[in-house]
Amino acid sequence: MALANNTDTTDDYPQQPAVVNYTTSEAGNPFVDGWYADPDTAIYQGRYWVFPTSSYVYEEQTYLDAFSSLDLIDWIKHPNILTTKDVTWAKKAVWAPAPAFRDGKYYIYFGANDIQEGEPEQGFIGGIGVAVADQPQGPYVDAIGKPLIGTYNNSAQPIDQDVFIDDDGQAYIYYGGHSHANVAKLKEDMISLDTFEDGTTFKEITPKDYVEGPQMLKRNGKYYLMWSEGGWTGPDYRVSYAVADSPLGPFLGVTGTRILQQDSAVAKGSGHNGVIHVPGTDIYYIVYHRRPLSENAGEHRVLCYDRMYFNEDGSIKPVKMLVKDSFTDGDMVGWKTYPEGSEAEGAHVVDNKLEVKSRSMSGTIVALDTNFTDQTYEATVILSNSSADVGTSAGLIFGATNIASGPYKTNGYYAGLSAAGRVLVTNLGDGTSVLVEGVDIKPDIEHHVRVSAIGANISVFVNDFTSPVLALDSSTHAAGTNGVAAFNMTARFGNVSIAEAS
Repeated sequence: MALANNTDTTDDYPQQPAVVNYTTSEAGNPFVDGWYADPDTAIYQGRYWVFPTSSYVYEEQTYLDAFSSLDLIDWIKHPNILTTKDVTWAKKAVWAPAPAFRDGKYYIYFGANDIQEGEPEQGFIGGIGVAVADQPQGPYVDAIGKPLIGTYNNSAQPIDQDVFIDDDGQAYIYYGGHSHANVAKLKEDMISLDTFEDGTTFKEITPKDYVEGPQMLKRNGKYYLMWSEGGWTGPDYRVSYAVADSPLGPFLGVTGTRILQQDSAVAKGSGHNGVIHVPGTDIYYIVYHRRPLSENAGEHRVLCYDRMYFNEDGSIKPVKMLVKDSFTDGDMVGWKTYPEGSEAEGAHVVDNKLEVKSRSMSGTIVALDTNFTDQTYEATVILSNSSADVGTSAGLIFGATNIASGPYKTNGYYAGLSAAGRVLVTNLGDGTSVLVEGVDIKPDIEHHVRVSAIGANISVFVNDFTSPVLALDSSTHAAGTNGVAAFNMTARFGNVSIAEAS
């Protein structure tokens, strides 16, 4: 949707949110905890809002939550803004909410019951509903007591709606599953459909390879229709777009340009997006769901956002899923502690740092669900233990496999720092280490660490990123997980960043 046209103009609240200029979610993706999918966005009361599906099996998708933030880092959860108890005809599931605002009222358009072709004729009720509230966090109540769109038109399943209000005030609803997409006009009351000049209510706009999840964006007078392709449970789920001079297209049969797809180092199944446009700027973020690499359940999806850039000709550049975590949100969402079950004493966020504790030489590892090979991996680390024991250290894990079995059974590499002035790289598979001494490493001081692992070459930089303090060749360096670790000490990590090296 065009966020500038979906902005709450209530006089009691600030109208413009803070200008946030990031390359990705600075405090980590997923940016909120829990299984969520199909996000859409709005700007209400000077805050950024995200409205997602609660991603569970259909029988458990009985409610919708929302999230709001002033800075896209610290998010407030607003639970149960709409439940099936508020919609008398919604019996099976509600999902893919689309927000809109007009004349002091907040609207949520949602899919319910997952009706199939032929079922409406048999008396089954389902499709796209609309609910209304007096505030963005609800509670929302069913506005019309029945689906707004409850039948198949042009073979489009009535799901996955997006509402777009153009600069002239005309509201449109884009929707469609089962590989067909329609657009219809909404009347000014936002709860009933209007007709086009030719007397029709629905116009088919299905682009080539369209599956579901349409999203409309207007920029510099051009209309960008975005949609999802592939299977929603598979790794090929992805986002494409096409541009037109009108909100009606032409999009029918148009071949789109793919801009977001799985990255085997970061995540799979990335799609069904919304867009955040920071008002008064050319800063855009694509908000979408994806599936962590180690998750295979179809419903296990998480919310993420990355920067979306435009070329000079108005085309959208392919989106790169970046990996960062500043821990400034106070959370370690997306990180897992090993050995499993040691989270209580093993790791938590303190003062915007990931504090990792280990009381023995067996160590504690806290890892992301990544699979990088050639990479540049950076973080800050503060050592709080000044022991001169070479086995007492903290640092970065990379290229790791079998990590759930614990440090002694993990394969991969560890680049560690010791407060005694030692830097080492350990092959976790065979236990061999390369060590240098005399490095200026002190406890209770933040040190910047970078690991460059490209091909067989592994280089470790500390504070000065121009010359490595340690470099070696390893023929066993391969793809694997990234993490941080502490051995018989406490360490605090910050500003983690991992990028594919070329």
